[in-house]
Amino acid sequence: MAAYACSVLILLSLFVPLVVLLSVECRLTEGRGLAFPLRVQKLQALPVPPAPNKLRFHRNVSLTVTLAVGTPPQNVTMVLDTGSELSWLSCASPSPSFNARASSSFAPIPCSSPTCKSQSRDLPTPATCDTTTGHCHVSITYTDASTAEGTLASDFFLLDRPPAHRAAFGCMSSAFSSSSGDAATVGMLGMNRGALSFVTQTKTQRFSYCISDRDAGVLVFGSAEFLPLNYTPFVQIALPLPYFDRVAYSVQLETIRVGHKTLPIPKSVLLPDHTGAGQTMVDSGTQFSFLLGPAYEILKQEFLLQTKGVLTPLNEEGYAFQGAFDLCFRQTETTAAAAVRQIPAVVLGFQGADVAVEGERLLYRVEGERRGTGEGVWCFTFGNSDLVPIEAYVIGHHHQQNVWVEYDLERSRVGFAPVRCDLASRKLGVVL
Repeated sequence: MAAYACSVLILLSLFVPLVVLLSVECRLTEGRGLAFPLRVQKLQALPVPPAPNKLRFHRNVSLTVTLAVGTPPQNVTMVLDTGSELSWLSCASPSPSFNARASSSFAPIPCSSPTCKSQSRDLPTPATCDTTTGHCHVSITYTDASTAEGTLASDFFLLDRPPAHRAAFGCMSSAFSSSSGDAATVGMLGMNRGALSFVTQTKTQRFSYCISDRDAGVLVFGSAEFLPLNYTPFVQIALPLPYFDRVAYSVQLETIRVGHKTLPIPKSVLLPDHTGAGQTMVDSGTQFSFLLGPAYEILKQEFLLQTKGVLTPLNEEGYAFQGAFDLCFRQTETTAAAAVRQIPAVVLGFQGADVAVEGERLLYRVEGERRGTGEGVWCFTFGNSDLVPIEAYVIGHHHQQNVWVEYDLERSRVGFAPVRCDLASRKLGVVL
């Protein structure tokens, strides 16, 4: 065990009224990166509000890490978000997650600073100047309608061990989370590739994780070079396009296969269009996966065809779990368990790498739904992006179970390897 202390939490919520909290301790492995074993606790969340007509897109799983920030250091908990750029902390009274006044190294960033003027270019809404204070002002609105607003500042961050890094972040005077029971108002650690992300500011070159099918896993900062991975390159477009996120972990989805059949999806449907809509993002913060409408409908019909006689379609017009998952079935626990051993795999083909989604990862039981005697509602875990406010393909964490996923920023690629996460983690000295 390393001499310093740190912790990582994973919070699963949104689609079910239950928060699953995975707490971890740090373990430093010889010659490799920093590995985090995950442990599971179940906590009751606040009630989930009724679903709107269109599902607000949530990042269902949040990796939260406890850092030391400021001088003297204050322990703060921040959501580790690979889909966001700007890190931020709640500085609002009466119970801020970070007390800026108590840190002698805290420094608001002035409007004249290059950090305010040019480095905020990748933010969804560029920073502005608060003429009253002369400080740089930031305002963030996430796709799920959560918001945060405050002052751009800098201070020292200690992620795992010395030295501490001075990094820019938002010291937020107000924050709102649209998700009941969500930890989003605590703070955010932006881990995408933008100029103001924590990854960029601290020159992090590589991190990876593996999530087992038992709601436990391992997260590694640095190198975990003990198994071969297949890599696919980042898709990078230099020109700014309205619907293309240039700093996301974007890759190219080339094919989708159901069983042994490659779906007849036109290549143009899987490529970003002239506006940038249609990029494919690997996102550990999203629970399930989403496909744009044309690709989704082809997948839906083929999956129905190949599961005829194995799964019983729900056939209720207008029913869609959380407004986005409209391919659902009625099964008992017994028939569902038998079905997952028979249904065909869905294989996502990328340039240089495949990700296979199999068995129980393809079906999700909807909490509280009952049909007939002993039957529940089970929905296909691919959703229709056209039913949510995103113009992209998103590969969520549910479809990354028992897959080692590595973000290699140095070589601009994402690596995948199918693996038993509980066995692979032992090579890092972590027992799940």
